[in-house]
Amino acid sequence: MSNAQKVAVVTGASQGIGAALVDAYLDRGYRVVATSRSIQPSSNPDMLAIAGDIGDPETGPRVIAAALEHFGRVDTLVNNAGIFVASPFTGYSADQYAGVVSTNLNGFFYITQAAVAAMEAVGRGHVVSITTSLVDHANSNVPSVLASLSKGGINAATRSLAIEYAKRGIRVNAVSPGIIKTPMHAPETHEFLSALHPVGHMGETSDIVDAVLFLENAAFVTGEILHVDGGQSAGH
Repeated sequence: MSNAQKVAVVTGASQGIGAALVDAYLDRGYRVVATSRSIQPSSNPDMLAIAGDIGDPETGPRVIAAALEHFGRVDTLVNNAGIFVASPFTGYSADQYAGVVSTNLNGFFYITQAAVAAMEAVGRGHVVSITTSLVDHANSNVPSVLASLSKGGINAATRSLAIEYAKRGIRVNAVSPGIIKTPMHAPETHEFLSALHPVGHMGETSDIVDAVLFLENAAFVTGEILHVDGGQSAGH
């Protein structure tokens, strides 16, 4: 199989933003390696689906190795997988803490490490992670320290990696969403969630896809945390 086409790896790819990102990259002529716990095999020759728990230290390296074996390259990694648990700080359980750290931090670390190693070998690549604007704009209506702890760490790591690899052809960015209409938000919550944004409504999946694709094509942009949050990070 020719390895002339670019290859994007997308985590958390079975639904919502992840599934939309898979479709968007395929539409733009990329081949895509898609991973999540529940993803199903694909008959599309330009897509490789790999089921696995991204928090498992073996999953990320396995996904990147499969991308190199099947498609011969890794150009972009989109760290989309993540879980969100809203709770008063003292109400979090040990299991909730462990779950968030596993998916959000371990999931970022192990696959990014493997992807960057593959990118460094050829002197090019792009990593973009999906975080949250709650990192920059805490909201007492949505207490969520674990989101800030994990996604805030990814924002900081994004800047650090961008500087570390700036002269090695690898860009590292993040998209920081507000609340996006996905299956994780029941319709009866939409009015409340819409009111949390200065613009008065929730975001659409396409808003995040457009932001990721902007960063994909913005060759002079690295270390950027791009807020796509209806004004949340600016204030109220």
